[in-house]
Amino acid sequence: MLNELLLRLPILGSKLIDYDDFFELIIRFTINFSVVLILIRAIYYPINRRKDYLVTFFLINIIIFFVCIVMNDVKMNMAFAFGLFAIFGILRYRTEQLPIKEMTYLFMVIAIAVLNSLAGKKVSFAELMLVNAAIVLASYLLEKVFLLKHESRKSILYEKIENVKPENHDELIKDLRERTGLDINRVQIGRIDFLRDTVKIIIYYYEKNPQDSFNDESTYVSNKNE
Repeated sequence: MLNELLLRLPILGSKLIDYDDFFELIIRFTINFSVVLILIRAIYYPINRRKDYLVTFFLINIIIFFVCIVMNDVKMNMAFAFGLFAIFGILRYRTEQLPIKEMTYLFMVIAIAVLNSLAGKKVSFAELMLVNAAIVLASYLLEKVFLLKHESRKSILYEKIENVKPENHDELIKDLRERTGLDINRVQIGRIDFLRDTVKIIIYYYEKNPQDSFNDESTYVSNKNE
């Protein structure tokens, strides 16, 4: 009798607990978090090593998941919810130059949160698991099987500005390879400072060890006596 009274006790206009909905929430969150954990921690992070994005992806996924769960009671349309949170995720990071790969992972964690939280009764458990597994498998194959070479980049300050001329492109690549010891496959010329005789160059090379691949800190390459 007491248990029934407690279950019916109104708190903020709702029941104290609904066991069916509560256990469904736990199951949905477990599936959602497991998928994101595999996708971000086991696939994305070992290759990219971006701790700032690692935290961001997890928090955005969790927040959107719970917001969708709560708003699902007002019969929110899934297409509207998916579009709303996808646009929110993209517009929120317009103040920062988000790399295309990180933007893709951001979109995926948003999509996973929406799918796992708002999948209705018409979507079977097997279908939901298949969708999650397909996202994880596709990410794994693209990151670690098909794309065997991982291109990394470094931003350097280079003092031989005469080599940035188009006709000296081969000489520029050769000089950078000798002085950095990296197998450079392409370069991007940035700002040229004629007062200091320096030019900012982004060099792109294939990293043998993908765990140490990302390094965008400025490096000064010079053979002058300083």
